[in-house]
Amino acid sequence: MAIVHETTSWLPATPGLFEYETRWSYSGGTMITAVLLALLCSAPDAAGTPLSPDALGAPPHADESPTAWACTVETLRAGRECVFEAEVSSSTDVKAQSASNIRSLKEIGHTLCLEAAKPPSGVAADKNLVAQCERKYSEAADDACGLDGKVPIIDAKGRFAPAARACYRQLSSVLQDTAMMAAVASACCQCAEKRGCPAAGERCHENVSHQELSATALACLASQCGASCELMIPANQTTSGDSRPARRVRQSSAHATGSL
Repeated sequence: MAIVHETTSWLPATPGLFEYETRWSYSGGTMITAVLLALLCSAPDAAGTPLSPDALGAPPHADESPTAWACTVETLRAGRECVFEAEVSSSTDVKAQSASNIRSLKEIGHTLCLEAAKPPSGVAADKNLVAQCERKYSEAADDACGLDGKVPIIDAKGRFAPAARACYRQLSSVLQDTAMMAAVASACCQCAEKRGCPAAGERCHENVSHQELSATALACLASQCGASCELMIPANQTTSGDSRPARRVRQSSAHATGSL
């Protein structure tokens, strides 16, 4: 009787599969070896050799320069949103630091006000509006920008300190109000000064922008500066001698019609 021995082979049953698997394993091993060699070659030659800052394996480096969102004099001038990201250390001489903070901001007040007071048309800024802006800017600096001398208001990179939020907000409000008055009232007020209307003067821009003019002033502006003041003169303005503020007259009329 014949004896049959059964053996289990580890070779794949499918013809050609062994050759495929062998090639795949060899290829995969070659790729891993190539990657390891590349990493080894990129390592420094010696432990004391520093890596280039741009090398992939170099330690991270923080860029401490002001970001585009940092609150600076430029963002104050432009009226842009910003972030208070300055890092300042506490001051020891609080009296001197407070005076320095206020002085630093007042030194740039004239330049900021001169630009804010310039009308969009490109004509020269009205000197009365510039003077009004500088006065309010200086008052805001005295009121909120000393920071009690605890820290510098601007760091070495030109960024406002986090403690300067109230100061920054007040100065920004002055500059933005000035820019608004220059846009809507500058031409009218310059004409009023040339024609000698009662509305002329340092408060002209504020009164015209807020429409707080007497009927006499409105009559003069309508007759002498109609083209320059047409946006600010009510269509139903009266030429009578009534000197009540025009704003109150309009408010009474608005109240009667139920509007706000």
